[in-house]
Amino acid sequence: MKLVYTEQALLSLEETLEFIAPNVSYEKLIQIRDRILDKADTLLKQPLAGRREPYLEHLGLGHRRLIEGHYKIIYKVVGEYIYITDIFDSRQDPDKMKG
Repeated sequence: MKLVYTEQALLSLEETLEFIAPNVSYEKLIQIRDRILDKADTLLKQPLAGRREPYLEHLGLGHRRLIEGHYKIIYKVVGEYIYITDIFDSRQDPDKMKG
């Protein structure tokens, strides 16, 4: 299996970190980022560990989610690839994730 981050996922992660940056120290910000990325890495051993993402079921692409703190890691498995498609702060409006 290979883990692939889409441009959208990387942009979402950056936006999330920028949003929380004024409220936390730089060290805490890096810690949050690393926890999110480490959680995503666990998919390499168990790609179907996450639950189905109900907000994206209408797409029919098998999106799943992992939770790390307040953050959803949205992904789908296609063949030998695990595509991280979004990293979403669950405190935000989920309707903007429906794509």
